[in-house]
Amino acid sequence: MSDQLSVPATMRGKFDAIWALLEPFCRERLNEEYRRHCEELLALLARKRPSPLANGTAAAWACAVVRTIGWVNFLDDRTQKPHVKMTDIDKAFAVSSGTGQAKSKTIRDMLKIRTFDPRWTLPSRLDRNPRLWTVTLSNGLIADIRYLPREVQVEAFERGMIPYIPADRKMDQDSP
Repeated sequence: MSDQLSVPATMRGKFDAIWALLEPFCRERLNEEYRRHCEELLALLARKRPSPLANGTAAAWACAVVRTIGWVNFLDDRTQKPHVKMTDIDKAFAVSSGTGQAKSKTIRDMLKIRTFDPRWTLPSRLDRNPRLWTVTLSNGLIADIRYLPREVQVEAFERGMIPYIPADRKMDQDSP
């Protein structure tokens, strides 16, 4: 586990039991980006007051964490790499599909996680996340900020709305 993630002492045992199931699954079936996001989500759930992890099995929560991060990143889309069906996640953790779905929905509802949620999108997929780059202009029109003037991008970046200034990144990629 990363040293940066804090977990309350009262939840340490449950966290460790869930992580012991999650970490090998991420290492063997997913990748480092998924592993990091799963670890962050698990730590966040452990810090919630009261923590939902207090009730339910370690396997059910491990399954739900992977399902939640996988849901945001379309893990079950066979065109994606890595690709794992949600039902295969359930089987890997020996959890019924109903339990896996229910726990994942609990997490999504509790943390208000939506499709294309930028907070839980894998870093390698941020550029392809339309929700991250869509802004509503003062006249009510919706635009992709990547095509707006750099000054607008800078302001959005300074407000924490976007992870980087697209105009600068494009310049970096175009330079030799």
